[in-house]
Amino acid sequence: MDRADILIRFCYRTRSKVEKGLLLDLIEKVSGYSRIQIKRLVKRYLETGRLKRRQCTHHGFARKYTQEDIHLLARTDELHGSLSGPATKKICERAWEVFRQSEYERLAEISVAHLYNLRGSSSYRTIRRHFDKTRHRSSDIGERRKPNPQGKPGYLRVDTVYQGDLDGIPVANEISV
Repeated sequence: MDRADILIRFCYRTRSKVEKGLLLDLIEKVSGYSRIQIKRLVKRYLETGRLKRRQCTHHGFARKYTQEDIHLLARTDELHGSLSGPATKKICERAWEVFRQSEYERLAEISVAHLYNLRGSSSYRTIRRHFDKTRHRSSDIGERRKPNPQGKPGYLRVDTVYQGDLDGIPVANEISV
């Protein structure tokens, strides 16, 4: 059932406000358009007697960086170990300006922000998946050393050494202030 058919079949012009709202709900469910777009289409139908959605004539932004550029960026990141954005940009600039590698011509002009956009794209992620291993880090937990309050008031020293038993009852840790 077409949108115009619904409007004609249910006599949209003669309906009450509540019924018109229900018809708009029906058209929204059937067509998949947003509520505001349906209201625009119905308004045009009421003015002209016809209901046809005009197609958009523009196609957004032209794509500057091709799939080959994304593959080249992934290969460059693999060779150099995924450096930071500015460092990778500099590598691409040097490859084009100093070494005259023609495949780097477009990537030489890329902004750092757009370089990160390309790295986040799904096509880049299918080519190159990079995982960092967890790095070891030493921790000072459990280190025994002499307290060093550095003359600050309110220093609290907690002695956590096991004191043994007193008549079979464990002795609580000693806190000295």
